Amino acid sequence: MADDNELGNGPGDSTVTEFACYEDYLDSQITPIDLYYLEDKELARQLVELGYRGSGEPLKREEFEARKKAAESFRLSKRLTTNVLASFGKDLEGHPFLKALAEREEANRSGKLTSIIFIRTKNSKNQEISGYIDYSHRLKIENFENYFNKTKQFLPKPSDMSFYNWETQTCTSNATPNFQVIADNESGLLFKNKRDRKIINVDPAEERPGDNTSRTQIETHEHIQVVIFDHLTRRKS
Repeated sequence: MADDNELGNGPGDSTVTEFACYEDYLDSQITPIDLYYLEDKELARQLVELGYRGSGEPLKREEFEARKKAAESFRLSKRLTTNVLASFGKDLEGHPFLKALAEREEANRSGKLTSIIFIRTKNSKNQEISGYIDYSHRLKIENFENYFNKTKQFLPKPSDMSFYNWETQTCTSNATPNFQVIADNESGLLFKNKRDRKIINVDPAEERPGDNTSRTQIETHEHIQVVIFDHLTRRKS
């Protein structure tokens, strides 16, 4: 049996990707001399498939098709990894907040990072609102193309982890797939990561927001105030 490396059986398998079909693969191992003596391409293909022609042991049709399918899946997954990012190719010059979201998008989509975004801003009624947003969760349930295209403003919602309308005094809090909200605590508002059970303290007076967590203030004209808490999620190996 030929060496796996010789056959190139990785996910991007060049052994199969350069051929449109199994017959093309067999034809690549038929020489002009083979055709001259055999005078029959189908017979030549059969001889290659049986291992009597060509170099090394050939792939069987089933193995070729399986590798072809795996290579195509690999190609599509690579393309989706790039294109799934709503921020990909967007011009965010002059928009520091959107740029900060773009920089964190891939890590939040993949689960390497769970970012909590605090925003204090004005809504369409010119009412001051604020809230803490689970960025990873919003990425999963919303189309961010509109935000990165700047046709829609990214705002806190009553469905977010914490929301407050300073004029109507509407106040809500909600757990998300990533965080539990701990509101009744002497330390103030806390968020508990459901994966590693680490606590994130969003009190600005706290020197450190928590283990594996950083706090970043974003200076921007887009909102009154923006603070991002990036929590690094450590997966068990």
